[in-house]
Amino acid sequence: MMMKRYFTLLYILALAVATTAQERKPQNKPYIDLRPMHFGISVGFNTQDIEFQNVGPQTIVGEDGTTTETILCDQDTWDPGFSVGVLADWRLSKHINLRLSPTMHFGAKHLTFRNLNKLDDYGQPQLSTQDLKNTYISCPIDLKFSAERFNNYRPYIIGGLSPMVNLSGKEQEFIQLKRYDVMAEIGLGCDFYLPFFKLIPELKFCYSLTDAIDYRHTDELQDVNKRVYAQSVTPGRSKMIVLTFYFE
Repeated sequence: MMMKRYFTLLYILALAVATTAQERKPQNKPYIDLRPMHFGISVGFNTQDIEFQNVGPQTIVGEDGTTTETILCDQDTWDPGFSVGVLADWRLSKHINLRLSPTMHFGAKHLTFRNLNKLDDYGQPQLSTQDLKNTYISCPIDLKFSAERFNNYRPYIIGGLSPMVNLSGKEQEFIQLKRYDVMAEIGLGCDFYLPFFKLIPELKFCYSLTDAIDYRHTDELQDVNKRVYAQSVTPGRSKMIVLTFYFE
């Protein structure tokens, strides 16, 4: 009985090896990963989000006396954006690469403010909105950990840090973000080896390591009625999901 099990196991293993051998195909660009350094370009899509903590009731001192207002803020939609960049890749070992990928991200965050102390004709909190448009230049520094290549594809995971510069100008709106930020990022992707180049789809998640809100903007607001909205949240952590297609 035991010998029969061994023979069955050996048969299954041999069948698996034979099947794998049959699945092997000629490799496109077989030596492309042996280059010590190479370059590429990227295009993709992004969605931006920001995570707030509402401060709760605020005491407001005005011309009519002291009042208390409670304003809740949230991003209620994920608006799609566009990304474009370049890539420099250094081969550190067979499975590890260091990647530098300066990228420009165009996008926006749609914010909704609900004033619980001011109700509309239907008894609902008064709503105010802000389209917080952002144009970022990022310079991610990532480590890419690749699996073994099989035929013409090779999956990988990636992680690193991404300094960000916000190019958006200041506006007289409720909330303004700081000029500089740093995001931690982690993602996954797969190298597809085509006859003339590599196509690499990659999905990456980015999270801000700093408080992104510019609190000095509150004092710069000319409309004093907007200040209670600007002070309704703290802190604010930017988030981004990026789907990128690299061409190497």
